[in-house]
Amino acid sequence: MTVIEEMGAKAKAASRILANAGEKKNDALRAIAQALLDNSDKIIAANKTDLEKGKENGLSASLLDRLMLDRKRIEGIAQGVLEVAALPDPVGTVISGSVRPNGLKISKVRVPMGVIGIIYESRPNVTVDAAVLCLKSGNAVILRGGKEAINSNMCLAEIMRGAVEQTGLDRNSVQLIEDTSRQSSTELMGLTKYLDVLIPRGGKGLIRAVVDNAKVPVIETGAGNCHVYVDEYADLDMAADIIFNAKTSRPSVCNAIETILVHKAVAEKALPLIKARLDEKNVELRGCERTRAILGDCVVPADESDWETEYLDYILAVKVVDSFDQAVEHIAKYSSGHSECIITGNYKNARLFTEKVDAAAVYVNSSTRFTDGGMFGLGAEIGISTQKLHARGPMGLNELTSMKFIIEGDGQVRV
Repeated sequence: MTVIEEMGAKAKAASRILANAGEKKNDALRAIAQALLDNSDKIIAANKTDLEKGKENGLSASLLDRLMLDRKRIEGIAQGVLEVAALPDPVGTVISGSVRPNGLKISKVRVPMGVIGIIYESRPNVTVDAAVLCLKSGNAVILRGGKEAINSNMCLAEIMRGAVEQTGLDRNSVQLIEDTSRQSSTELMGLTKYLDVLIPRGGKGLIRAVVDNAKVPVIETGAGNCHVYVDEYADLDMAADIIFNAKTSRPSVCNAIETILVHKAVAEKALPLIKARLDEKNVELRGCERTRAILGDCVVPADESDWETEYLDYILAVKVVDSFDQAVEHIAKYSSGHSECIITGNYKNARLFTEKVDAAAVYVNSSTRFTDGGMFGLGAEIGISTQKLHARGPMGLNELTSMKFIIEGDGQVRV
């Protein structure tokens, strides 16, 4: 039996305890939150090693930002754990029930999935978010992070495992694969005997690799090629503010926008306003010919790849469109199905946009940066699902459960 198979067997055993752990799960979460705060210096020291290696390996500023943990971020992570502990426990919730003509009582009840695998990249906060959501929903978890954050992840995982054990639950409810080679990912993707579902969380390449190669069921979380369409009826100052926030508040995350589409009727007024705001953060613009005609040679000529790219950086693609329909067609062609936005004062266009655009989250006059479990009132999230089966959008506790039917009778037999 390989190391990862042993982890799978331990996780399966732990999942049977978690399935009916009740309030002990919240005890474990509160212990984790306190342990993170108590061990902040240790976490920051481990993270510093990752940051130094990241700089040596030429990681971009945005990727280093995703990787970085400081005291404030650790406090935020710990607070997020407490918020999850305060959420209602989905396990045991009766979704529906009926009594059949023959007297059978049939109930559909939420139950844990069992063992969840998470493959993710350079954000160590995911190590905690994923673990606590799985614990709260009664699932054991096997984590496989990227090499960029391995020291941070090992430190966080060990702290959580100790806290879980301290409250009387199996420390193997949370496990981290320390081997960051491609082989470990491949083996986890094939762990059919023990893994009930696998969730990739990261960039487009990682997600596609998992979807294409996994032998276990996968919940596909999406890369964020997100758009803002500035309609001809838009409040242009509002548009500039929303675009500035959606691009620059944290460009390295999946709900940041990567392309703006501007209606030709307002382009000459809108684009200079938008550029002036984006210049505050030195955002590079890659635009179509009409965009360059308005803003000049400071705009890099865009090619086909720019409409397809999730930059995760201070780079924004810009296109002037002839009509509402052309904007919707562009989004349909290039969107990753994550978050899309229209800025408009026209009620009809707002409604049409929400009806025609196929994405997990569709916004009217608001920043796409709100696509987040916490912002939606779900607590921490395990990722943003862009698929349409079982879960879509921010995946909170309910999305980490399955269901089973419970049938109660008094001697009925089928004839």
